[in-house]
Amino acid sequence: MSNMPVILWTDAMIFLLLATVLAAALWIRKRPHLVLPWQRVAKGSVGMVSLLVLSLFVLVGLLDTMHYRAALPEKSNGQTVYSAEVLSVFDALAIGLRSRTEKTYSAPLAAYLYAKESIETTDGKIRRDYPRLLYGGAHLADPQRELQGDVLKRTVVGALVGLLIGIFLIVVGNTVIRFFVKSRIDRSSTGQEISKDGSGIFTFTKAMKNKPFRALLITALLMAMLLGVTANLAAVYHVLGTDKVGQDVLYLALKSIRTGLVIGTVTTLVMLPFALLLGIAAGYMRGWVDDVIQYLYTVLSSIPSVLLIAAAVLMMQVYIEMHPEWFETSAARADLRLLFLCLILGVTSWTGLCRLLRGETLKLREMEYIQAAQAFGVSSSRILTRHIVPNVMHIVLIAVVMDFSSLVLAEAVLSYVGVGVDPSTMSFGTLINSARMEMGREPMVWWTLAAAFGFMLVLVLAANLFADAVRDAFDPRLNRTEAVA
Repeated sequence: MSNMPVILWTDAMIFLLLATVLAAALWIRKRPHLVLPWQRVAKGSVGMVSLLVLSLFVLVGLLDTMHYRAALPEKSNGQTVYSAEVLSVFDALAIGLRSRTEKTYSAPLAAYLYAKESIETTDGKIRRDYPRLLYGGAHLADPQRELQGDVLKRTVVGALVGLLIGIFLIVVGNTVIRFFVKSRIDRSSTGQEISKDGSGIFTFTKAMKNKPFRALLITALLMAMLLGVTANLAAVYHVLGTDKVGQDVLYLALKSIRTGLVIGTVTTLVMLPFALLLGIAAGYMRGWVDDVIQYLYTVLSSIPSVLLIAAAVLMMQVYIEMHPEWFETSAARADLRLLFLCLILGVTSWTGLCRLLRGETLKLREMEYIQAAQAFGVSSSRILTRHIVPNVMHIVLIAVVMDFSSLVLAEAVLSYVGVGVDPSTMSFGTLINSARMEMGREPMVWWTLAAAFGFMLVLVLAANLFADAVRDAFDPRLNRTEAVA
C-alpha cells in the first residue's frame, strides 16, 4: 500500500532553488576564476564550521519538505483512500517525538506534569500532587530516586555512541575519498607525476595538519555526540519539555526549521532579481532611469513595512477563506499563505540591496578600465556581464545571507503579532507567540521560549558567520590587499 506524494508550492520553490544551486555549482566548477573564492572560503575555519552547522539545518528542512499523504487501510469502491493529513519524511523519522503527546505542560527531562492536579488514591481519597507523565520517564519505577542517575547514564552512553558513529563515518568518508582520488589519478595521463609528490592523495594524517579541517572534524564529532545524547534521551524523555497541549517542544522546534528556511530562501528568490536588475540599471544608465528607480524604492521604503505586510496578509487570508474549495487539505491552505508571505516580504525587502548596488555601480562606472572599454566601443551588455556584475557579487552574497538572517527574525516578529504564517504552521514565531502567556504563569513555563530562542540563535549566528567568510573571500579589494602584502 503506497503513499501519495504531495508537492506544495513552497516544496516546488525549494526544489527549484536546490536544482539551481546544483547547476550553478557544476557551472562554477569548470571556471577556475570562480572556484578560487570558494577555495578561500574552504581555507577558513569559521566559514567551514558555520557551513557544517547550516548544512544540518538544511538537511532537517529538506527532510521536512518531502511531503506525502498516507494510505488508509480501508478502500472506497476498490480505490485506495488517503489521509487528509499531509506528513513529511521528517515526520516519519520523528514518529516517536510526534506521537508521544502528554496531557499538558511538563518540564524538560521530567517524569511528572508541571502543575499539581487532584489525584484519587487507591483508598478513595483525593490529594493534590504532580501526576506521572504517560511517556516521559515512564520506564522508571521511582522517578524521584532514579531520574538523575538515568539521565546521566543515558547522556554518557549517547555521547559515546554518537562519538563512535562520527568516527566511523569519518573513516568511511576518508576511505571513499581516497579510493576515488586514487582511481582518478590512475586514469590521468599525468598520474605518475601526481602520485610521486603525493599531492593528489587525500590522507587523514595529511588533512589533520590543515587547521580548517581540524576545526571541522572537532565540530563534527561534537555535533555527533550532541545528536547521540539527544536521540538517546528523546527515546524515553521530553528533552525540551512539552507545551500546553502536551506536544514535544523539541519536535515543534525541529519542524520550525523548514519554515525559517523557506522564509529566508524563497523571499531571497523574489527579492534578488528586483534588487540586482534595478540597482545596476540605476547606477550604470543614470539619467531618468536612475531618477525613476530612486523614486520607486524611496517611496516603497517610506511605507511602514509591517503595516504593508499586515494589510497584504490579511487580505490574502480573507480571500483564501472565501474559496475553501481550492484546497484539498489544510496543509495546502497554510502553505499558500506561507508562499504569499514570502512574496510580500520579497517585494518590500529589495530596496536596501538595490541602494547598495546602485552606489557601487556608480563608483565602478567611473573606473579607468570601464571608461577604456566604453571608448573602444564595447557593448553595455558585455561591460555589465564581464566587469560590473562580477565586482558587485560580493555585495550581493553578503546582503543575501544577511537578509536571510533578518527574514528569519522578521517571520518571528510577524507571527508574534498575528500576521505571519498560518497558526497551524509550525515556526519560531508561533512558538514565541504561544510562549507569550506562558511566561506570566506561576510557576513560569520558560522552555518553549528558550527552545525557539536557542534554535534561532544558532541558525542566524551560523548564517552570519558564513556570510562574513563569503564576503572576505569574494571582496576583490580584500583579495588585492592580500596579494600586495
